[in-house]
Amino acid sequence: MSTAEEESAPPSKTQRKRAMEELQVLGEDLVALPADRVRKIELPEDLRAAVREAQRMTRHDDARRRQMQFIGRLMRDVDPEPIREALAVVRGESAEDTARLHRLERLRADLLADEKVLYEIASGSPSIDLQQLRSLRRAALLEQAQGKPPRSYRAIFQLLKELDSADTPADPDDELEPP
Repeated sequence: MSTAEEESAPPSKTQRKRAMEELQVLGEDLVALPADRVRKIELPEDLRAAVREAQRMTRHDDARRRQMQFIGRLMRDVDPEPIREALAVVRGESAEDTARLHRLERLRADLLADEKVLYEIASGSPSIDLQQLRSLRRAALLEQAQGKPPRSYRAIFQLLKELDSADTPADPDDELEPP
């Protein structure tokens, strides 16, 4: 057989079984996530209900195995790539998400090192509460000096993360469309 004939031929039984097993493993990854994270992933309602049902099953018995097979069956009707990408983001495997978090960590470190960074942040995000960020900065520096738990240090990161997610559109196509 030539390469063109091989590409147009239907997948073999082994290839179909492997693809179904991969979808079932993807479903198992969904079930392993906490319920609040599953809610953030865009899924068809029947698949979401099946995942919720599997999450409620505490024993790993035949009923759960059948439920996982059912989830794998439902996954065949869904494009798995968006689910894989969402799982990668949740697990922290997304390169762009990791780079974003590193950028925010550097911004936090720069903020603690120099108060002038406050004004740079304010110019980039006019909706920021500058007084709150300034007091968090002071509290974080005090915590570091006294060796206390880094509550304010973490709060600064969460604030910067919220600002960053508010400033970036969810869909890159949203940027191109006029309001």
